[in-house]
Amino acid sequence: MYLELRNVDKAFGDFQAVSDVSLAVREGELVALLGPSGSGKTTLLRIIAGLERPDRGQVLIGGTDVAGIGVQYRQIGFVFQHYALFRHMTVAQNVGFGLRVRKPRPSAAAIAAKVHELLHLVQMEGMEHRYPTQLSGGQRQRVALARALAIEPRVLLLDEPFGALDAQVRKELRRWLRRLHDETGITGVFVTHDQEEALEVADRVVVMNTGRIEQVGTPEEIYDEPATPFVYQFLGNVNRLPCRIDRGQATLAGLTLPVPEFSGLSDAPGIAFVRPHDLDLAVGDGDGIPVTVRHVVLMGPSVRIETVDAAGQTLEVEMSRAHWNALALGPGTRARATPRQMRVFPGEA
Repeated sequence: MYLELRNVDKAFGDFQAVSDVSLAVREGELVALLGPSGSGKTTLLRIIAGLERPDRGQVLIGGTDVAGIGVQYRQIGFVFQHYALFRHMTVAQNVGFGLRVRKPRPSAAAIAAKVHELLHLVQMEGMEHRYPTQLSGGQRQRVALARALAIEPRVLLLDEPFGALDAQVRKELRRWLRRLHDETGITGVFVTHDQEEALEVADRVVVMNTGRIEQVGTPEEIYDEPATPFVYQFLGNVNRLPCRIDRGQATLAGLTLPVPEFSGLSDAPGIAFVRPHDLDLAVGDGDGIPVTVRHVVLMGPSVRIETVDAAGQTLEVEMSRAHWNALALGPGTRARATPRQMRVFPGEA
């Protein structure tokens, strides 16, 4: 592995920000650290960069432990949420800054050639002489990324790189970042609390909670096979239904479904997690959880339907608008909800 964290701890006073974290990142891989505020993801990024020193553990880059080495010696590129550009410097001067302070310093011609190459890479050609105040937020972030790439870093780190931008610009830039990564092949780690961003951009996602890693996997693994209730709830909307687990079967709201992985449990409490798009609604007699439609929200081509079961438990269902039109579901309609896919965890709801 190219970048490794081994049993890393970091505390700030009585607050344990990172607790016994181990992680391996392959060369050329783009990894997202995903989690809520306070989960430890930014602290972990700063430890990799050398901006924070771990209380315990190792940080290895290319097989060398750099935990005790200063940030200036790690050859790390860092992109901050708020750009951190020098306001008194032009775009070209910002991009070339790291090269001008390097020892030995490249020639002026070499610096100019590298700046031109990077501005072409980040689609900022023709803006060399502009100042940061003359750029949009998205353009500033591209300049910040070009500046980080100028020193040819061993690892590129990005801390909420699109968090300060509006929604549409964020969507455009994260697709652009994915294409840029595929072109450069650089090893990268970025922090985000945006689930959609992590799933769209990263090769692998590291879900963090209270300073620990809950799960590491590809976007598909993280979304389709959550390892813990926290991961399930953090990644998108989900319905939580209390159930009873008994010898390989889960019973919820009168519906019994197989859960062979819990064949050893007898009459134990559990929680069934079902995503709204994994619930089918049908009108008429048959199997399923009896529900009543309470509210309908049109979301362009899809529809979110809020229903309630006999116990007062709310169930959200998502379906295409065409399917909803065919069923003629409106407030007050009685229907049956059947999970196509769900995950059961032992424990109290």
